[in-house]
Amino acid sequence: MTERESPWKTRAQRDARPARQEPAPRVYRERPPVVEPAAADAPQDERRNPELRIHGMNALTAVFAKRPQAIRKLYLLEARIPQLQPLLKWCVANRVGYRVVEDGDLQKLAASAHHEGVVADVLRAEPQPLTTWLRELPEGPQCALWLDGVGNPHNLGAILRSAAHFGVAAVLLPKHSMLALSGAAARVAEGAAEAVPFVRLGRDDNALAQLHGAGFQLAATVVSGGSDLFKAKLPQRLVYVLGAEGEGMSGELTTTCDLKLSIPGSGAVESLNVSAACAVLLAQWVSSRA
Repeated sequence: MTERESPWKTRAQRDARPARQEPAPRVYRERPPVVEPAAADAPQDERRNPELRIHGMNALTAVFAKRPQAIRKLYLLEARIPQLQPLLKWCVANRVGYRVVEDGDLQKLAASAHHEGVVADVLRAEPQPLTTWLRELPEGPQCALWLDGVGNPHNLGAILRSAAHFGVAAVLLPKHSMLALSGAAARVAEGAAEAVPFVRLGRDDNALAQLHGAGFQLAATVVSGGSDLFKAKLPQRLVYVLGAEGEGMSGELTTTCDLKLSIPGSGAVESLNVSAACAVLLAQWVSSRA
């Protein structure tokens, strides 16, 4: 019989107390209440909601790096604990709750199987007013994107990723646009949603006047009938206006733009997807600055 099993112990052994240990951070393992997130095709609900449910490692680590105070709750798989130790320690220090859950719970919370082992509720970054953005914008060459009717979250995420890669200064949203970042868009953006700010415009005519006053020219991107992108002289300060897939941008906005640009192709397909076109447009603007 080992000492641990023996009932016969010395007095010293009976009186001995285990060394005091610091309590480990509490890990919540109970099943979280599952709240279905806003549907990806309902941006009007997302825009009104001050919180955003994101998923994906790059999306979360970008928020933690830039706006840790925006994190409100965290759900993760046990396998992600080693990779997320800095974030978990921050959660403990700042009394932000986190729970270790099962894969099925994360799929329900994210409304996606592509959650990459982590889901978080975070505060949205509010769009800046155009006046504020222009006042704080550095001098020199700048490029921005005006999204007129773009609504697909995967397109938005891909646009943000390209925008971050090419150093775009902002994504401009029309006054009455219901477009807002969704969890799906944030995941596709791979952290770029924290690198490119949203700017809320006022009336179109006022926005155009303010942008022109700051030295910007606006380029309508059209499927056909515009100048060849690869031959056009692009201005140092440029706003590309991108329209919705299918409908394109409004005719009135197209006519008010300073330039009309088209991306030439083989003709085998009518046009590029809006996010693919965005990457080509931005690459050409960067190339023109070299």
